[in-house]
Amino acid sequence: MAWRTVSSTLTPGRIYLSGADAIVEGAVAARCGFFAGYPITPITEVLERIAVRFPEEGAAFMQMEDEIASVCSCIGASWAGVKAMTVTSGPGFSLMQEGIGHAIMTEAPLVVVDGQRAGPSTGQVTVGAGDVMQARWGTHGGIPTIALAPWSVQELYDGTIRAFNLAEQYRLPVLFMAEAATTHLNEPLEIPSEVQLFERDKNPGQPPFGTESPDGVPPMPSFGEREKLLVTASTHNPWGFRRTADPATERILTSRLFNKIMMHVSDIAEVEEYSLDDAELAVVAYGFTARSALAAVEQLRQEGLKVGLLRLKTLWPFPAADIARIGERVKTIVVPEMNLGQLVHVVSASTPCRVVAYSQMDGTVIYPSAIAEAVRKACS
Repeated sequence: MAWRTVSSTLTPGRIYLSGADAIVEGAVAARCGFFAGYPITPITEVLERIAVRFPEEGAAFMQMEDEIASVCSCIGASWAGVKAMTVTSGPGFSLMQEGIGHAIMTEAPLVVVDGQRAGPSTGQVTVGAGDVMQARWGTHGGIPTIALAPWSVQELYDGTIRAFNLAEQYRLPVLFMAEAATTHLNEPLEIPSEVQLFERDKNPGQPPFGTESPDGVPPMPSFGEREKLLVTASTHNPWGFRRTADPATERILTSRLFNKIMMHVSDIAEVEEYSLDDAELAVVAYGFTARSALAAVEQLRQEGLKVGLLRLKTLWPFPAADIARIGERVKTIVVPEMNLGQLVHVVSASTPCRVVAYSQMDGTVIYPSAIAEAVRKACS
């Protein structure tokens, strides 16, 4: 396994793009070779631009009959040796869960971009963050996932590249938890001259589902490379042979799948801190809501309140150590979310300090004034 440096596919410098376009250009920059997807609001704009850009770059685009076929096609493309991605939103994300679980068990790298809605079911197709817990617990079996929470057009570009790198590095599907509020933004972003990409390990002749390496990630050959490949989502040994009645095989396999993520939380999970050095109250936020939270913190600071922000760039694996560290320094944590309270429960479990939820699920973004008022009430 190794990193390589490639030239940017766009002219370096400052450009102006929508969030949806930034996701596509990030995928192109990451050298994604295959896309399969089905149109769904509010993420269809990504599919539409991919339909144009991927053929221009020599990558494959397929509009599938549904979301199940989309994610399963990406698994096949990944095992054929190319980087693969799909996009969806709430109801389609539910349909993809079995395929995502299959990709976790077969260790097939791919990227799933989820333009979240306010649910349940078809729900409200405007703005929401309704899939936060589904990103972690949507598949049965309890194996950890990686889910990123971008908050800007710049991060939709950079984060898409990072999602592909993480997928290849840890051999699993990475969930990119976008929102209509970010994908429909138009903002300037900086295009670098070079991009760092992680390339999967081949190491011919080695077992593709077992390793003695401390990182727990086996090499991944592709079909057509003269390797004897058996790919099954049933319990299997390091060479892919089914061993569904063998407790030792199950224990070894699932422990490795668990540990290859949870032993690297400090490398995977990212946060950003704002005005927390002297804070007595912290706001913990993610995605678009973190933008409103930062504006609220800046306003409250002008009022003399010692408030700071911890922004979660990574939702899963959850940065519990960062929450615990902040919780030791502040009296209260406020968690605003565009749902009925999902991540707030994980925050509460990570710190003994007081945790207050602010929930809004009506298809609109949370304004800074609402977060500021929630903080004032928490301080009173």
